[in-house]
Amino acid sequence: MRKSLRSRLTTPEAVPAQRGYGLQQHSFTDKIMSHSNTQTTLTGGIVLANALHQHGVDRIFCVPGESYLDVLDALYDLPDIEVVVAKHEGAAANMAEADGKLTGRPGICFVTRGPGATHGSIGVHIAQQDSTPMIMFIGQVPRGERGRDSFQEIDYAAMFGTIAKWVVEIDDPDRIEEIVARAFRIATAGRPGPVVISLPEDMLGALARPLSGLASNSVIANAPREEDIDAILGRLREAARPLVLLGGTGWCDEGLNAFRRFIERWDLPVAATFRHQDVLDNRSPNYVGHLGLGPDPKLAELVKQADLILAVGTRLGSVSTGDYGYMSVPYPAQYLVHVYPEQADIGRVFSPHLGLVTSSSAWALTMLARSPEQPPVSWSARTKEARGNYLQFSQMPPVHEASVGVNLARVVKDISETLPDTAVVANGAGNYTVWVHRFFAYKQRGTCLAPTNGSMGYGVPAAIAAKLRNPERDVIAFAGDGCFLMYAQELATAVQYRANIVVVVVNNGMYGTIRMHQEKRFPGRPIGTDLTGPDFVALATAFGAYAERVDDADAFLEALERTRSQDRPAVIELRTDPKQITPFMRIG
Repeated sequence: MRKSLRSRLTTPEAVPAQRGYGLQQHSFTDKIMSHSNTQTTLTGGIVLANALHQHGVDRIFCVPGESYLDVLDALYDLPDIEVVVAKHEGAAANMAEADGKLTGRPGICFVTRGPGATHGSIGVHIAQQDSTPMIMFIGQVPRGERGRDSFQEIDYAAMFGTIAKWVVEIDDPDRIEEIVARAFRIATAGRPGPVVISLPEDMLGALARPLSGLASNSVIANAPREEDIDAILGRLREAARPLVLLGGTGWCDEGLNAFRRFIERWDLPVAATFRHQDVLDNRSPNYVGHLGLGPDPKLAELVKQADLILAVGTRLGSVSTGDYGYMSVPYPAQYLVHVYPEQADIGRVFSPHLGLVTSSSAWALTMLARSPEQPPVSWSARTKEARGNYLQFSQMPPVHEASVGVNLARVVKDISETLPDTAVVANGAGNYTVWVHRFFAYKQRGTCLAPTNGSMGYGVPAAIAAKLRNPERDVIAFAGDGCFLMYAQELATAVQYRANIVVVVVNNGMYGTIRMHQEKRFPGRPIGTDLTGPDFVALATAFGAYAERVDDADAFLEALERTRSQDRPAVIELRTDPKQITPFMRIG
């Protein structure tokens, strides 16, 4: 049983800590400092654990390793920080990344040196491409052994230098407070992203001085200039075919509410960028679809024909721009306004006519405040038509006469129409996700957990993180059979921590995305894409989860209700048609 720190270092009259990101009124630091004259020894591991507590961390994800035992031991005395032990470092990193997505605060992951770091690197790449605040701490060989190709030694600056915002190794335990504070600032400032911190094993066991004070990590966004806002409003008045491309992280509720009122006032059509469909309620009359995998061709044409594009919160990646084909590179024919918090990403591919380095929420609040109450609008019919196209595209396609197994479109629509608006839907990568993003209507911010870097296996770990963060919400993880098998063992983690998620395994017996590309380029010559899986029901049951198999969509809703009523994680295996490679394409 973990002892409380109070029992070791404080008097019975001590006031419990008040938690909050960036500020601890009665932190572990205060307790250590007030008892600095006691015989308690402060090591680097203790100071690091306290620094995390000081910055409001309440949960870390890890796979334990001997290279950071001192930190684990220090966490024994910090019951306010939950230690979630995954079964694979890649899953732990995915959980931390998903937690960062949900909270806007850095998700925290600890992995051991060498193989632990290489396994966990996938989470760093997801955080980089998805612009998610995250800090990964990695155990390292002792300081005196560096450069000798010691057991499990890796140069982490070289390894992570191109995918992390900052990579640093802490040589001196007295610099822990400084470096951790800087890591939190870097992870959340501008375009959020991952920071990697290397921890030499002997440094964590070395004597360290107490922390000096309270943490503060407020990030102030640049306010958009009034003249730039007025220039955008002027362009809107002249436009005939405007379109908003919406996405990104870092939105706040106040900013999203201002954005919604602004686009309603101007009756603007809004398209969500790849895997950011939850930023605007898909039931809004201004929502016209998503620019992800398998987008509506009519929506792609809407982008090409626009005379004004307001790209807000999105970095305009390859998927959302049709492999950079919807606009000319580097100078789009459309008048492009790009609003993004990181200057380096404005003009990276498309040179905007006007680029604003600011947060999406700050931009939306200023736009609403300066726009007229009844602006001149000439495109309402166009917005209505685009909305109608989205609704038509979201309808279930006709079932092919030779189709067998579960109709996945119907399953996704049933989930969309049955679950509460707060339900979180997570997924990894694979062709099954085309059905999810086409037929599920996202209603609230923070309900779409999906990796824009296309990482298989993401859905189950992300769903676990979401359920731990919001235990009162329904959390569904979609996974193809290949995607699920990447981290199937994390069902054990879900059972251990009572993260009662529902996993929908879409089983078509193949790596569907690769088979689709094979059939396009080398028809009738499949190789390496057949997938022999286990009995998924038996596998899930062995982990202690509830499980069912569904062979017909008519039986799905009843199965879903049974899984939701279980006081444990659950799996529903769907047997789907292997020839139905997308909602609109069949093999052969």
